[in-house]
Amino acid sequence: MKRLLPDVMQIPNKVIPMTQEELLPYEGIASPGSTNSYQRKVGTLMYAAVMTRPDIAFASSRLARFNQNPGPLHHKAADRVLWYLLQTRGHSLEFGSEPGSEEDGLQVASDASFGDNSLDRRSSQAFTMRLFGGITSWKANKQDTVTTSTTEAELLALSQAAKEALFASRLLSAMKIDLSAPTARRGTAQPSRVTIECDNKQTIRLVKEELIKLRTKLRHVDIHNHWLRQEITQGRIDVVYTSSAQLLADGFTKALPSDKFELFMQRLRLADLSEKLVMNRRRELEEEL
Repeated sequence: MKRLLPDVMQIPNKVIPMTQEELLPYEGIASPGSTNSYQRKVGTLMYAAVMTRPDIAFASSRLARFNQNPGPLHHKAADRVLWYLLQTRGHSLEFGSEPGSEEDGLQVASDASFGDNSLDRRSSQAFTMRLFGGITSWKANKQDTVTTSTTEAELLALSQAAKEALFASRLLSAMKIDLSAPTARRGTAQPSRVTIECDNKQTIRLVKEELIKLRTKLRHVDIHNHWLRQEITQGRIDVVYTSSAQLLADGFTKALPSDKFELFMQRLRLADLSEKLVMNRRRELEEEL
């Protein structure tokens, strides 16, 4: 990671991955060397974001949109995230919950940021999945189509989360892990209903109440709406309201200020385990002697 960073960087010691300033397309033409260097940086970030570092999922997704023609500001933004990873390289995901508690089961959340990409006005979306007290799956990406309202954007995000949640539920069932039991146990488990958190009340009403209909000219959005209603009616999923401040997926759709980012890190259960790792290594060396 260090070899990808420039020798001189004007970045403070403690940083958040990305500022709230919008990144715009580069108006010049990037050289092949600049493009190659940028793509190597983004590739490094994407690997970390997908595998073990959900805290940089939004930043890496946003940076990847400029892979074809990166400018100096894009390099600077990528360097910032690399430096952040270097400063927090001891951070690891933690798992563990009280048996039978709400955190012990499968927790899913979805969110969308309507029309936040000024170039094409496509919305950002995300989902998160937690199991046994820790985050196990997450994704931050740009929607494939332009929507015309917050509700439509939230519906597409909710549909993505629901499909991932149903897959996870069936996988756990195939492994005979019963999440509906007081404590998760192995046995003859059937897929249980999965609850998905959403911070848009209108979206929840659309998929749960019979009298409310979606008014949209986008056929595929209407199809997602009817599919969600079907899955709820058949008891496979449920959708509940959670405020944006408490919704874990919210941190995957936008750059957060430093105070909110600290809370986001706590909710992700990304803790600095560097001291523990050093202590364990010392103990191992002492035992070998």
